[in-house]
Amino acid sequence: MPQIHPTAIVDGAAQLAPGVTVGPYSIIDGRVAIGPETKIGPHVVIRDFTTIGARCHIFQFAVLGEVPQDLKFQGEETQLIIGDNNTIREFATMHRGTVGGGGVTSIGNNNLFMAYTHVAHDCQVGSGVIMSNAATLAGHIRVEDHAILGGLSAVHQFGRIGRHAFIGGCSAVHRDVPPYAMAVGNRAKLVGLNQVGLKRQGFSSATLQSLKRAYELLFLSEFNLKEAMDRVREEFPEIPEIQHLLHFIETSERGLLPADVREHRLNRG
Repeated sequence: MPQIHPTAIVDGAAQLAPGVTVGPYSIIDGRVAIGPETKIGPHVVIRDFTTIGARCHIFQFAVLGEVPQDLKFQGEETQLIIGDNNTIREFATMHRGTVGGGGVTSIGNNNLFMAYTHVAHDCQVGSGVIMSNAATLAGHIRVEDHAILGGLSAVHQFGRIGRHAFIGGCSAVHRDVPPYAMAVGNRAKLVGLNQVGLKRQGFSSATLQSLKRAYELLFLSEFNLKEAMDRVREEFPEIPEIQHLLHFIETSERGLLPADVREHRLNRG
């Protein structure tokens, strides 16, 4: 049976799986579902229409499933859906979706949300993502798997962060960040391939060399973007990571961050 501290308030409509623990003074309000062995710390607030998976750990003062900070929101039954094995640290906030954005804010599995992070309405966060202290996502943002957002970074609404991308601390990201790239600054610019992160994730030397060549063609060459993409397709027709990179670029609606050519030259090699 779930273990609920006597001072916690748990709505009768909430569904708590076996092994769930709820700490002192926490509030679980409305039609909330929490998966097995998830730990809810003290003073946590979880609102109506929130679903949380198994083995998550939610630390004190986090607020999950609150209504969106969107003036168009009129109390519709939208959702926040959180997967398994997520760690959500102190004062983190995640809001429900809006009807105009699809109605769901979703979080994948095995993510780390450090203190004071914010995930706004209708965001879609993948798996293996790390958001460092006070990193902020505006509404309607998509973050792909294994991206890392540095502390105090902020991403503009409707933006996308590609898989295995790295955003430096205190960066203001106003356009899409391609997969496997590093972005730094206010306004942020691309400063190279995330080689250290890719090595830690087990990418082979051959794949890294191919991605580095593709990155240079796409963002640092004299070709326009269409010409560069054609060259990349010709040179690397069967590498899945490069196919994903090209698809990301093709489907960008906000446009891509520009490359900082001078910074890339300093870091080259």
